[in-house]
Amino acid sequence: MDMNEIKEIFFQECEEQLAELESGLLKMNDGDRDPETVNAVFRAVHSIKGGAGAFGLEELVAFAHVFETTLDCVRSNKLEPGPEVMKVMLKSADVLADLVSASRDGGGVDESRSSGLVKELEALANGEIPQASAAPAPAPKAAPKKAAPAPAPVAAAPTDDSGFQPVPFSFDGFPETEEQAEKPLFEVSFKPRAELYSKGNEAALLLRDLSRIGEMSVLCNMDDLPPLDAMDPEGSYFGWKISIRTEKGEEGIRSVFEFAEWDCDLEIKAIESAAQAGTDDLPMIPVPFDLSALDDDAGDQSDSDGAEAAETTVSAAVTAAATATNVVKMAETASREKKESPAAAAAAAAAAQNAQNSAGAAGQTIRVDLDRVDRLINLVGELVINQAMLSQSVIENDNNGTSSINMGLEELQQLTREIQDSVMAIRAQPVKPVFQRMSRIVREVADMVGKSIRLVTEGENTEVDKTVIDKLAEPLTHMIRNAVDHGIESPEKRAAAGKNPEGTVKLTAKHRSGRIVIELVDDGAGINRERVRQKAIDNDLITADANLSDEEIDNLIFAPGFSTADKISDISGRGVGMDVVKRSIQALGGRISITSRPGQGSTFTMSLPLTLAVLDGMVVTVAGQTLVVPLTAIVETLQPEAANIHSFGANQRLISIRNSFCPLVDVGRILNFRATQANPIEGVALLVESEGGGQRALMVDAIQGQRQVVIKSLEANYTHVPGIAAATILGDGRVALILDVDAVVSASRGQSLKQEMSLAVAG
Repeated sequence: MDMNEIKEIFFQECEEQLAELESGLLKMNDGDRDPETVNAVFRAVHSIKGGAGAFGLEELVAFAHVFETTLDCVRSNKLEPGPEVMKVMLKSADVLADLVSASRDGGGVDESRSSGLVKELEALANGEIPQASAAPAPAPKAAPKKAAPAPAPVAAAPTDDSGFQPVPFSFDGFPETEEQAEKPLFEVSFKPRAELYSKGNEAALLLRDLSRIGEMSVLCNMDDLPPLDAMDPEGSYFGWKISIRTEKGEEGIRSVFEFAEWDCDLEIKAIESAAQAGTDDLPMIPVPFDLSALDDDAGDQSDSDGAEAAETTVSAAVTAAATATNVVKMAETASREKKESPAAAAAAAAAAQNAQNSAGAAGQTIRVDLDRVDRLINLVGELVINQAMLSQSVIENDNNGTSSINMGLEELQQLTREIQDSVMAIRAQPVKPVFQRMSRIVREVADMVGKSIRLVTEGENTEVDKTVIDKLAEPLTHMIRNAVDHGIESPEKRAAAGKNPEGTVKLTAKHRSGRIVIELVDDGAGINRERVRQKAIDNDLITADANLSDEEIDNLIFAPGFSTADKISDISGRGVGMDVVKRSIQALGGRISITSRPGQGSTFTMSLPLTLAVLDGMVVTVAGQTLVVPLTAIVETLQPEAANIHSFGANQRLISIRNSFCPLVDVGRILNFRATQANPIEGVALLVESEGGGQRALMVDAIQGQRQVVIKSLEANYTHVPGIAAATILGDGRVALILDVDAVVSASRGQSLKQEMSLAVAG
């Protein structure tokens, strides 16, 4: 793997970290003060900074460092994340994303914006840090310290209930010279998790690096150490309490744990004197462990010196192991003397088992290039087609239908379906990344137009095919900008109307009848239909005497070149936004509808297929043509009877279904497959439900069966056909057209398919 591949992996990880950062900041902005949320935000920025430093991205590192410092103030409760603080944090997250993008694509970032935010972040950090924490006062000269006990046999070492064992390194406590006593004193609590060791880190090496920045004393906490037969070889049981004098300060201490901080429990606090460290009452069992044997420059010694160092290290390890064994024995002895200890031991064993189970249940992921997944899906699609062809051929040549070949084909069909479902699940992803991106757009546009707007999201974990997700960003962006700029009023107008000055935009996603439905709701003024109608007349989109329903007037905003903005700005006015939305949604095989209430707001509803690769459909015959009707749109099938058919007007017919009337639509006549209406008694009715169009009974000549078909785009291979969503290849090798149910239902309301497509009146 070359450096470019490694760098690409880094930028992929940056996208995940930025999503985590955005999610955490939004939770904090909504009042979440959970320490884990704050830590997740800090880790995201910290990880980006660490990776950027490895690739020499200095501008990104510099900004991330300042951002990280301010977040650390929040994490250590030195800075309260109020509304003004969170506003700066959210802007900083946007700039950080821009810097990552610029580093990857070679672009640039507005220096005035980034430098201004750097000053704001520094001001927040410097202005809110308590004086005692900002610059620790020199500690008074330490009182004479009790001498450390001389080495003694381990078994005779004193113990108490604290569970701490000292691990003195190659120094004896803190020096007593006045010069060194003036160094700031810190207490560090360090408890590794199992993940730290699984990633190749080592607690002893971290302690070694820590010893290089100051004089320190280390105590080992063995409270969590289980009996030997219950010990997990990959677990983590030891914790460390460290007192260290260093001129590097808290930042220098954290730099030691830079790449391990998220895999351990770490707490650092400044203390005034050694007496506050709480170490005098701890047991002093000497465990000789010379960290200098782990130094990277040990290779400079002679071979004999290296052998002695190795021997010393092994001896130290054996001694430490003996100490651990004695600690376990002492703990077992103490547990027999205390009544509550059996329950505590059982709880500890259960906790250890739960931790082990959790570690084993952790999901593992791999990164796969999307082109490989696409190729796999295409191959599975071809497998489905060939399996259908093979089945069709066997059925045509086997009149009995009971041969072993036929039975084997049924099993093959089932396995093919399972393979296809599994492959499609690989591409399924939640819409959360797209929704998170919209929060930034809301903030930016709201700041530009001087409005206060809050974005609320629901159903972020709703999964859909990645192809659909990739194409959702553009239409959602235009819709969000339209809602913020046109939909929601200014704070003054909202207050005058008795509304909350802060507007709300709600973005939701949910599954419905095998499709994904995305709704964008705002609590603004709604669509001004008189103004929309007048603009449409001025732009020659409709005539002055046109008789349009409220729904048709609302849908005029999707017409190319239409805009109600009085002047062109950076946000709107050129009439391309909602036109792009309409075309993007139609390209995905979806429909968009509008519901607006004057003074209360508007709702934009997008209905999209879950996948653009396969669908379950009903294969039908219409005027000699083979069509596929998506199964998710069909409510039921029925055979019309003469008594249930009712005519009205010139060409309209209704069918009576359970004491209710439903319009009967001749699919062959709508698609111009035939010139006259077919006799419904001779055909089959498919009761379907479309988005916004209610129920309709589609009349077809016959039903061939139900099949899963592979979707082939007509636009990519031929051209767009009104009323047809896509095409597929059947088992006999013929091409069948997949019916666009929404377009056919909408056309049945009096408009031709061409008019329907041009006006984009949603079904």
